[in-house]
Amino acid sequence: MSAENKNWLVETDWLEAHLNAPDIVVLDATWRLPSAEVKARTAYESEHIPGAIYFDIDEVADTSSDLPHMLPSSVKFSSMMRKMGIGDGMRIIVYDRVGIFSAARVWWMFRVMGVRDVAVLNGGLKKWIAEGREVSSMPPAPRTQRHFTARMDARLVRDKSDMAGAVQQCEPQIVDARSQKRYLGLDEEPREGVRAGHIPGSSNLHYELLVNEDGTLKDPESLRQIFTANGIDLAQPVITTCGSGITAAILSLGLSQIGHENWSVYDGSWTEWGADHSLPLEKSEPDSEAGSGPRAESAA
Repeated sequence: MSAENKNWLVETDWLEAHLNAPDIVVLDATWRLPSAEVKARTAYESEHIPGAIYFDIDEVADTSSDLPHMLPSSVKFSSMMRKMGIGDGMRIIVYDRVGIFSAARVWWMFRVMGVRDVAVLNGGLKKWIAEGREVSSMPPAPRTQRHFTARMDARLVRDKSDMAGAVQQCEPQIVDARSQKRYLGLDEEPREGVRAGHIPGSSNLHYELLVNEDGTLKDPESLRQIFTANGIDLAQPVITTCGSGITAAILSLGLSQIGHENWSVYDGSWTEWGADHSLPLEKSEPDSEAGSGPRAESAA
């Protein structure tokens, strides 16, 4: 399929009908902050789509980095997929418990590794359960190792030096998926040592605006309207960013759903940028929420 007609989502009724197909592998990509009372893996073990494998974003990562769940090397990713029984030629379906949240990150990871036959379950486990579909607490059947080939597509990922260049050149456009208060620097960041504010010149589009109440992604026409209403030029490339590279992928998924494939994700996102005091940022004064605008702050 071309970028214009490729659908990166599958619906719950389709998955239920194809759940036992030999070429389908279902991944539970639920992620929660380390401070969460119930850990994501624990939630998976108690309730998941039958046969689903748990995909731990914090383990399938560059664990040598001080930053959370950074993209692993293609060699490590391939090795871990082989051990999980995920191989070439399989159709990968990713979901999370919220609907459209951390599953988009794993969709992006497979995209970076050159996999195109990957899709997100629209509405995730939230919609699946609301519709009365079967869930299980049983571990999936052991899978034999498969050959997995990773062909890294570097166009879909950006690092800190790329971002510094984008700020200096004022292109590509940078879109921040965090809430408006975090973007403006009016709320403190959840991670210690990370400054409040945003990357200079970036615009804000909270990822929740792309998601319906039932956890599904909004339809393509609505997505187009939301992007353009928030100042995103869909004729130009986009870099998405967020707190730690998870919800940025929701924006990228939304862009792909409308056929805009000229995007990339800043993997380190604000956790990396905001912790580096040598890098500039913009934020609002505490009394500027009503519209006095952001101020620039240099860490020099």
